[in-house]
Amino acid sequence: MADKKILIDLIKLRDLGANKTEGFDPVLLNGGAFKTIREVATFRYICRRCKDAPCIKACPANALEKDETGIVTRSLNLCIRCKSCIVVCPFGTMMNDLFEVKTSDYAYYDLSDDEALKKFVDSFPQEVVSLVDKEQEGEENIHELSDHVWIREYAWSDAQP
Repeated sequence: MADKKILIDLIKLRDLGANKTEGFDPVLLNGGAFKTIREVATFRYICRRCKDAPCIKACPANALEKDETGIVTRSLNLCIRCKSCIVVCPFGTMMNDLFEVKTSDYAYYDLSDDEALKKFVDSFPQEVVSLVDKEQEGEENIHELSDHVWIREYAWSDAQP
């Protein structure tokens, strides 16, 4: 599977509703912090990167900050899951299920491990998560998250047409 890429359709994943499967990619671990694919993709592609960032201001635990590129990141160790950021986000970027406490009945898969990757893919309908051979670049709403993980998502961009 080393030559294949995983394509996660986050648009369809949201429509599935309750989901107890999460994937993570060690390449994406920001400073060693555990981040799920969905959280990384949400902050990287959906977040509007507000200049004044009301989510950061509203956080009583100082768990949110912008990195050097302007992307909001969350410290899992500081986040108290009060959901203040969800309430003040003017664009609905912050989603409640990103901040849920995940109990032991959740399955986490390391997407850099071939066996775990296969189990992750098999746990979803094919139209939501699939392995692809070809490059997806240039296809509408497809974005490279890491060397072997692509996502389909409506991305926000501050670039003017």
